[in-house]
Amino acid sequence: MIRVLALIALLPGPLQAGVLAAARTLPAGTVISASDLRAVDSDRPGLSDPSQAIGLQTRITIYEGRPIHANLLRAPRLVSRNQIVRLSFQRGALRIETEGRLLGDGAAGDLVRVMNLDSRNTITARVMADGSLLAGR
Repeated sequence: MIRVLALIALLPGPLQAGVLAAARTLPAGTVISASDLRAVDSDRPGLSDPSQAIGLQTRITIYEGRPIHANLLRAPRLVSRNQIVRLSFQRGALRIETEGRLLGDGAAGDLVRVMNLDSRNTITARVMADGSLLAGR
C-alpha cells in the first residue's frame, strides 16, 4: 500500500496543454483577430488552433486570460434586429424587390423573420454572404 502511494506521489500532476486565451477583455460582439489571442498553458479546456477563433464573434464578454471555448463564439452577425433591409424574391424571370424590417439578428446562411413594410406580413428570408436577404426558396 505504501509503495502504491509513493508511486502516485511521483506521478506528474495534471497535464497542461497550450490553449487560446483572450489577450485582452473582449466585449460581447467583438470579431476576433489574431491580436486578441494568446497561447497559455492551462489544465482548463479550450480551443488550441487560432484558425478556429479568428473571424468569429464573441457571444458574451470574455475576460483577459480566460480560455476561449467554441461555444463562446458564433459567426459574425451581418444584419441586426429592427434593421430596414432590401428583400429580393426571384423565380425564373420574375423578380420582386421590397423593403422589410428584421425581427432578429442573422449571420450568413441564417434564416431570419422579416416583416414586409408594404403588406405587414411576416416572411422568412435567408441572409446572404453580402448581407442581403433572399426570400422564398
